[in-house]
Amino acid sequence: MWDVLEHRKVAKSLTAAPVEVRKRYEKWKDIVAISGPQGLRAIRGFNDEALSGKWKGFRSSRLNTQYRVIYQVHKDQVLVQVEKVTPHDYGRQ
Repeated sequence: MWDVLEHRKVAKSLTAAPVEVRKRYEKWKDIVAISGPQGLRAIRGFNDEALSGKWKGFRSSRLNTQYRVIYQVHKDQVLVQVEKVTPHDYGRQ
């Protein structure tokens, strides 16, 4: 089992997101908690990928055509830390 920690801004950004994005995020968390990041890579719809540039070390999964969840994996703690859920704007704020 993996632990999923969320940044405090995630809850606020999810309230502004459409209902289907919130449901898909909950499904995303369930998959990560059970099978970890490798479980996400097995499901093509999430398009899980490593990020580059100033987001190097983070990963991104698609929740729908616009929204992404950006997260970081800490293997030594068996932990996935969700940084933000964003409408495809990777600029860190």
